[in-house]
Amino acid sequence: MLWSWLDDRLGLAELGKLAVKKRVPVHRHTVWYYLGGMTLFLFMVQVTTGVLLLFYYRPTAEDAYESIQFIMAEVQFGWLVRSIHAWSANLMIFTLFLHFLSVLLLKAYRPPRELTWVSGFVLLAVALGFGFTGYLLPWNELAYFATRVGTEIVGVVPAVGEFSLRVLRGGEDVSGATLTRFYAIHVAVLPAIAVGLLGMHLFLVQRHGMSAPLEQESRGDAPPSMPFFPNFLLRDLVGWLVALAVLASLAAFFPTELGTKADPFAPAPVGIKPEWYFMFMFQTLKYLPAHILFIEGEVVGILAFTVGGLLLLVIPFLDRRAARGQRSPLFTWLGIGLIVYAVVLTYLGYTMSPTQ
Repeated sequence: MLWSWLDDRLGLAELGKLAVKKRVPVHRHTVWYYLGGMTLFLFMVQVTTGVLLLFYYRPTAEDAYESIQFIMAEVQFGWLVRSIHAWSANLMIFTLFLHFLSVLLLKAYRPPRELTWVSGFVLLAVALGFGFTGYLLPWNELAYFATRVGTEIVGVVPAVGEFSLRVLRGGEDVSGATLTRFYAIHVAVLPAIAVGLLGMHLFLVQRHGMSAPLEQESRGDAPPSMPFFPNFLLRDLVGWLVALAVLASLAAFFPTELGTKADPFAPAPVGIKPEWYFMFMFQTLKYLPAHILFIEGEVVGILAFTVGGLLLLVIPFLDRRAARGQRSPLFTWLGIGLIVYAVVLTYLGYTMSPTQ
């Protein structure tokens, strides 16, 4: 029997017992548990559609734009695959942000899940790296000038800025060398990092289980639970089917446009904007004055974002009240403030005129 042969070598029966044994807490916040699986599903869509696009994409300044044109116009369902790839990238980062914020507000990072939080936070940073590097690959006008602006921001970092700028660009300016480097990072470096981190993250979730509400754990109450297989998994699958239907609808009714081919000698279009998930940072840097206490405003902004990111990374080790099973209003309001700040700055970034 094929099953017996595979079971002897892979231990499928043990995996089955583990899946049946695993249980998921049931409470009024259970809905947030599905965001992790949704993000995983969208990542798999990204990998599948990305591999299909690789069969036709050519990562050179001379051919990148034309290869995308060929995919969209000549390859059967090529336009649909590209649109699904673009939309799933946006939805994946959106669900990843929601997952991150739900864990932050529910204090699900408390012991023994500190490393689960750390691995998840680094995965969020990797997802943003995917978005930044993938944005340039169509080699259109908007992507070219947005990448120039984005890499210039990296260049103002004290001490390592100029070196990082040359490494990212492969030279002094955005060119074909930049496109090649971003392509290598997007399809080789970041996927390798993401797979390793994802494996670690899933192992830690399996090892420690899903966090119950802080109030119930502090009282010693055991919340009701349901089996992961088949109850929770079937609900996950329903969510995946809904996500697939949403992706297909968005790709069909709002296909991703290609725009105009990049011309390094042309003036930058008015009102260049980054992707929505970078907008609050971009808008913050626009509001900062030229100098703050004899330091360039952009440098202060970048240092502030760096320090803020590091604080979020180590928040499980700072929130000692949650570690003791107590409420920690400071970190709750920190999370709420972060949400409000990002939403307001993103709204202002899309509604205010380029001159403001």
